[in-house]
Amino acid sequence: MDNARLVVAILTLIMTLLTLLPLSRNQRWWVRVWDFPRLQMAVLSVIFLILELCFLPGGGPLAWIIVLLALGCTLYQSWWIFPYTGLAKIQVKKTPHTTHSRIKLINCNVLMTNRNTAKLLKIIEKNQPDIVVLLETDLWWEQQMSPLEANYSYTLKCPLENLYGMHVYSRLPLIESKIQYLVAEGIPSMHFRVRLQGGEEIVMHCLHPMPPSPTEDDESTNRDGELIAVGHTAARATYPTIVTGDLNDVAWSRTTRLFMKISGLLDPRRGRGMFNTFHASYPVLRWPLDHVFHSKEFTLIDLKRLEPMGSDHFPIMVELALNPQEGKTQQKLEIEQGDIEEAREKMENAGIKSRDVHQAEFC
Repeated sequence: MDNARLVVAILTLIMTLLTLLPLSRNQRWWVRVWDFPRLQMAVLSVIFLILELCFLPGGGPLAWIIVLLALGCTLYQSWWIFPYTGLAKIQVKKTPHTTHSRIKLINCNVLMTNRNTAKLLKIIEKNQPDIVVLLETDLWWEQQMSPLEANYSYTLKCPLENLYGMHVYSRLPLIESKIQYLVAEGIPSMHFRVRLQGGEEIVMHCLHPMPPSPTEDDESTNRDGELIAVGHTAARATYPTIVTGDLNDVAWSRTTRLFMKISGLLDPRRGRGMFNTFHASYPVLRWPLDHVFHSKEFTLIDLKRLEPMGSDHFPIMVELALNPQEGKTQQKLEIEQGDIEEAREKMENAGIKSRDVHQAEFC
């Protein structure tokens, strides 16, 4: 019993350290990576708490300290992920039956080395989106996706061999489309307007920033700066706006929350679930990396995580209605004291300014 109590106590102390680590603004990958597995850490903290309560009799004051640490970790991690559970308040209204203009899009990180193109084409054929956003696409993927152009005649293509290629296929007209490299050469983003079937125009920003990791970027500086810069642009846009892509950041992170506050955009997952899209092969290690944020003019028709297609990411599909009258009552996240300064600091650290984002035709 004493050995078991010691092991659980040590594990709880480690969990406490990992829980506290992301509180710092350190941008190193080994700090920021602990923003991701908050669900898994919350579950482990609950397990440690139960075990410690079983071992508690005869443990003395130290045992109570370990119990309180496990409880604190559980509550803190749960606070971050709670908005992405069915218990939280829904942020985006659902209007499945509407006469308003609508847009359906599929966002998918295909995994460049994946060769199951037939499965992806079948998913697209089955769901009939208006716009398809594909990430990690190289020239081979561009060639394999060429059948889409029979129905998706408007395209924006950026094939790359570095895992950051990007392709957009659209049934709807794309206007003033542009490919930019906001933070680093070889890391593109796409920006354009879309004309809906009702004649209205909206703005879309498609992103795939580099993640903080030992193999790609030592820090989250560039990722964070790109997100916040696009958030500033979205906040000033006079058109309804959608931001989508593999942001290499989880929905509940400090940076994504800051992005939502700065941009004023909404997340249809809040109050509905996590819709974890990565990693498709490891159910225990999954979190929401692929996102669709939108401005208040939109309400939700449908939101689905689609079936796997050979990638390490699941595709995600969102259908939105352009419904400004009903959407205006939807509540965005409130900007708190210090958010503006933190956002400015993130962009300055990345060496970009919000005006660097292609926006002249949008604002």
